Amino acid sequence: MKTILLVPLLCTSLASHAAVTVRDDDGKTVTLAQPAQRIISMAPHVTELLFAAGAGSKIVGAVDYSDYPEAAKAITRVGSNREVDLERVLALKPDLIVVWRHGSSERQIELLRKLGVPLYHSEPTSLDAIPVAVTSMGKLAGTEPAAEAAAADLRKRLAMLRTKYQGRPTVRVFYQVWDKPLYTLNGAHIVSDALRLCGGENIFASQKVTAPVVSVEAVLQQDPEAVFSTAEKEQGGAAMWKQYPQMKATKGDNLFTIDGHLVNRAGPRMIAGTESLCEKLDLARQHRKN
Repeated sequence: MKTILLVPLLCTSLASHAAVTVRDDDGKTVTLAQPAQRIISMAPHVTELLFAAGAGSKIVGAVDYSDYPEAAKAITRVGSNREVDLERVLALKPDLIVVWRHGSSERQIELLRKLGVPLYHSEPTSLDAIPVAVTSMGKLAGTEPAAEAAAADLRKRLAMLRTKYQGRPTVRVFYQVWDKPLYTLNGAHIVSDALRLCGGENIFASQKVTAPVVSVEAVLQQDPEAVFSTAEKEQGGAAMWKQYPQMKATKGDNLFTIDGHLVNRAGPRMIAGTESLCEKLDLARQHRKN
């Protein structure tokens, strides 16, 4: 009996020390001698992905705004998306750093690379890539059973959304990230993928820059039927378009404010954010009939 009991224990021990190889979102192969036990997250969406994968307890450091779930608020901070405290990173002795590319990240990533710690680049660019990312985090951290279960649930929810909203009439949308300067997102961004699932069409999808600055005149010329903003203030968000009563979105009362944490972070909660987008686009369709 003792021998029989030792077999699964031995298999578990071997699995926990086996080498792990995963391809990151840059297409690069990342190999760890064994699953990571001390992980630093360099983006809020990465923190959420790791927790979803069952690896929250293995995060020893994170950047500012890594505030979900609640347990993430207690994780040691290693800086922000503008500047990283390399001494603190070294002191935490990570065996994996999960990075994210953004406007000011290249210099930071180069500095982190010099530390000799394996780097994994995380940047899901589609909704389908989110459950894949959860699975990858589970492989890296050795928490695959929890990660696979979470990924399966996310895929199920996405499939339900696609079934519900496929074939709905198209709504032309202006997605407003901020107003000073006024900038938006192009068609390659994951937010545009969420809009497409809901039957929305990003009016600036063809822009080459991921987050282009646009003018008020350009928006008025495109004349969107709905405007989405993540600004929480009454002024400066979608409400700024009330001064243009002839714009279709204003005329149709389709100036919507949504939770930026749900749609601007490419993590598991973006599925709920997409559901919110879809519901509001359905309101815009209803307003056509009134």
